[in-house]
Amino acid sequence: MTAPALRIAVLVPCFNEEAAVATVVSDFRKALPTAEIFVYDNNSKDRTVEVARAAGAKVRSERRQGKGHVVRRMFADVDADIYVLVDGDATYDAPSAPRMIDRLINEHLDMVVGFRIDQSVAAYRPGHRTGNWMLTTFLSAVFGEAFKDILSGYRVFSRRFVKSFPVLSDGFEIETELSVHALELALPVTEVETPYYARPEGSFSKLNTWRDGFKILGTILKLYRSEKPLRFFTVIGMFLMLVSLGLAIPVIVTYVEQGLVPRLPTAVLSMGLMIVAVLSVSSGLVLDTVTRGRREMKLLAYLSQPAVKTD
Repeated sequence: MTAPALRIAVLVPCFNEEAAVATVVSDFRKALPTAEIFVYDNNSKDRTVEVARAAGAKVRSERRQGKGHVVRRMFADVDADIYVLVDGDATYDAPSAPRMIDRLINEHLDMVVGFRIDQSVAAYRPGHRTGNWMLTTFLSAVFGEAFKDILSGYRVFSRRFVKSFPVLSDGFEIETELSVHALELALPVTEVETPYYARPEGSFSKLNTWRDGFKILGTILKLYRSEKPLRFFTVIGMFLMLVSLGLAIPVIVTYVEQGLVPRLPTAVLSMGLMIVAVLSVSSGLVLDTVTRGRREMKLLAYLSQPAVKTD
């Protein structure tokens, strides 16, 4: 059973979810009777605000467009012991929330991710499924394997995770950033299987498979550059070094055989690429030291927050 003394906040970012938001609020009110439900509207053009307020949610707004902006505002504004983040499209299973919270408390975790198990073909489009698998595989190769569904919008957090998480992304890349933050600080996390349903009639997805997929991939690359700079710039340096050597070998062979350098521009280009390669590796070494300092600061901010107490 979920500890009744804990303050639980359900955070629902919404953009044009008039057809679904009332169901979300009602379902989570039943699943978590003691929780406060916050709906954050993100410039909806329909009746999302009115419907959410009539359903009993506390409605607030964020004018900067993008889910990342909304999550940043919610994490900053809302004070609780446990946070449940869920989309306002009624695709996630509210009865799974108590089980996810219990897992967070009993195993002393900082994040529990709802691993989506689709209940119909319409729930999880093939393009989204393939994209999620590709991005999850890439993230596992770069940062270590811990998740099977990095793009899930259904998550439960501890207070120390929320209040120490620096939200940098603007849009749907926020799920990737949450996962990378947990992996980088080696925070205790897990996944719990949850049903995933099709959107109700009248509700439409704002996701674009290719556009948002490339944005998320770009976010992973940016995070890889900022969190693993030594590896990132060493790979670039090694590539440039190989190109430089490939250009230089014929020039060196000609010089040894004939004592001449007939292709002077090639020799200059080769030397320039080698210099850039060395600078790239040197930059990685310097930035790696900076990144270690940033990681220590994040960890100290995380440790400064109290853990979830159940007594």
